[in-house]
Amino acid sequence: MKKLQAVAVALICFSGLTAQSYQVDFNNPSGLKMEVDYGSNNAEMSDVLQFEGIDYQKLKFEGEKLKGKSYKIKVKEIWNGKLKSESVVLDSKDFGVKEFETLKESLMKMRIISKRTQDNKLKMTFKFPRFSITKAYDAIDSDEYSLRNIAEESNLELNYNEPFYLLAYILPYEREDGSKSWCEVGTAGKDLENWGKRFGIEHYLLFEMKFE
Repeated sequence: MKKLQAVAVALICFSGLTAQSYQVDFNNPSGLKMEVDYGSNNAEMSDVLQFEGIDYQKLKFEGEKLKGKSYKIKVKEIWNGKLKSESVVLDSKDFGVKEFETLKESLMKMRIISKRTQDNKLKMTFKFPRFSITKAYDAIDSDEYSLRNIAEESNLELNYNEPFYLLAYILPYEREDGSKSWCEVGTAGKDLENWGKRFGIEHYLLFEMKFE
């Protein structure tokens, strides 16, 4: 019975992010705020997303100092506890379109759609109001990947002009009783690059964002 209860807790923790909304400001001295919507409030669409193994997030950043800033997202790929690669997902200064290079108001919205494909890739699309960027990253043969808004889960500080971890694409931590937990990883705090060693996770991605 104890094992079944532990498994149930892990499942609740995992599925609890599929159709929720959080407003996050972490009482940041900078005043930068983030609002996160997970999944869909439409029951049928939520069923489709879950059936297809699709993670879906809507993000909104607000702050007086956002206007006029560029934005960059980088990804770190960590395998067997070691940082194997680091690359730029997008950098608005490199778009080559002046109107996209900096934010025109104190608000930024984006949507993120992701899933593991049949050829073991983590496919991700970052959608903005007028453009989108799709990337794919190597993965292991597992349906247990989960995209987490790590800034919200681990209550990380958001800053202007300083990079902060935003997302983590993770595998679960497996406990001794065989149950698995994504939240135990997602709420583990700031030592993100050592999660592989700490939790025995074979592979995960860390996404770092910066406004400048």
